[in-house]
Amino acid sequence: MASAALFQQTVAAEIAVVQVFVALLEQEQQMLIKGEVNELLELVGEKNALAAQLASLAAQRGTWLAAEGRAADRSGVTAWLADHPDECDASTAWALLLSLASQARELNRVNGGLIQLRMHHNAQALEVLLGGNGALALYGPDGQNAAPSARRISDRA
Repeated sequence: MASAALFQQTVAAEIAVVQVFVALLEQEQQMLIKGEVNELLELVGEKNALAAQLASLAAQRGTWLAAEGRAADRSGVTAWLADHPDECDASTAWALLLSLASQARELNRVNGGLIQLRMHHNAQALEVLLGGNGALALYGPDGQNAAPSARRISDRA
């Protein structure tokens, strides 16, 4: 059945891309945990390229589903698989894709939390450096050392 082969080919390509995407998300998580933020920009570019590939593959799958008279979404695939119970390979591939997508979603959620935590710590550090919350200002708004004026400790006795 040529139709099922096209579906399997598209899903197999999606699986390959999502596996690479998951690996990048795991790498990103390790960088965030270790504080290796300088390399994150390169990783973002790679993730964006993979996301574009995934969108293209999902569009191909949607076109195939529409040609099969199905909705171009998860429910369309589920309905097609229900009508073709003999397509075990297609069903297995779809289940793997959903599992990988779920893993990617969870990694992305955790990485977002790590980014928020890092941003919070950076904001706190800036607040201390700029003298927020009644702390002694080390730097002024222009980034220069704050004027010592009244804060200078007197060594006169």
